[in-house]
Amino acid sequence: MSGSPGPWVLHVDLDQFIAAVEVLRRPELAGRPVIVGGRGDPTERAVVSTASYEARQFGVGSGMPLRIAARKVPDAVILPVDTEAYAAASAEVMATLRAHPGATVQVLGWDEAFVGLDSDDPERDARDLQAAVLARTGLHCSVGIGDTLVRAKVATGFGKPAGVFRLTADNWAAVMGDRPVIELWGVGSKVSRRLAAHGIRTVGELAAADETVLAGEFGPRMGPWYGQLGRGEGARVVDDTPWVARGHSRETTFQRDLEDPADVQSALRELAARVLDDVAAEGRPVIGLTLKVRYAPFVTKTYQRRIPASSDRDDVTARMLQLAGDRIEPGRAIRLLGLRAEMPMPDGAREGHTPTRSGW
Repeated sequence: MSGSPGPWVLHVDLDQFIAAVEVLRRPELAGRPVIVGGRGDPTERAVVSTASYEARQFGVGSGMPLRIAARKVPDAVILPVDTEAYAAASAEVMATLRAHPGATVQVLGWDEAFVGLDSDDPERDARDLQAAVLARTGLHCSVGIGDTLVRAKVATGFGKPAGVFRLTADNWAAVMGDRPVIELWGVGSKVSRRLAAHGIRTVGELAAADETVLAGEFGPRMGPWYGQLGRGEGARVVDDTPWVARGHSRETTFQRDLEDPADVQSALRELAARVLDDVAAEGRPVIGLTLKVRYAPFVTKTYQRRIPASSDRDDVTARMLQLAGDRIEPGRAIRLLGLRAEMPMPDGAREGHTPTRSGW
């Protein structure tokens, strides 16, 4: 499937990345159901970070409570999260992608990146990238090929595991038209339900939808963008401008619910200290706070507040405690607390990191 020379977008997605890194370190686990999450103890409150394909066959998926995953697969090997190991493996993969002649690499996360290439045979380049990553790291990856970032990203799903798939304007409607909208990157269950209320259930129906209807439901910016997404359209150029964090967040799941206000305040101060350490490394002030509270048994609420730009730790901490005092419901047991601090973006930073912010 070669073609005329021109810009192509390749989306490289590492297969079962975290589980694969663990299997490389423990070859005896190959072929066994492996679950990674928390501290590797299913009796504790924690969620699955990833699961090997063998574990996924039993219905285990990311975000599932670890104890439920262990119940689904009693003979699974459950391992603790090792962030440093995954970051190191990811860095090796990204360096390999950047070494490919003519490649422009836009990192999306530990396990995926866009690669921009001028090529008359993008399938050949995809296979070369797969071989290079495997030789250097021992990890397998799937590659989606597209003429837009959206199409390349969606194409990868058809190539898994360890395959290559091309999705362009020529075959988008044939491949995607009859599929449910939730299969699009950037459309979750809530958006899917809102679209269904207007009789829009398939990608083809979304592609043909009246933009005034979409704008009425989602707003003048996001509405038309969802229509664009249904057509697979959007940016065609891979942007390797370094990614800059808009904010930093931390959260803690407590093994026992917090009920004493003093314990809640202590936990909040600890969270604030960790978040502000991350923010300090950025050299930018805090301009907004988001508090996440999960009440027992499992009701999650978020509370947001803009604040005057501040780099003073004591000031930011005091404003966070004030937000918590104003919004946390008294007398309710707390299962989880999370805190996010938002910062202003520096000049020249890349906007629109994700499709759900209409950056493409």
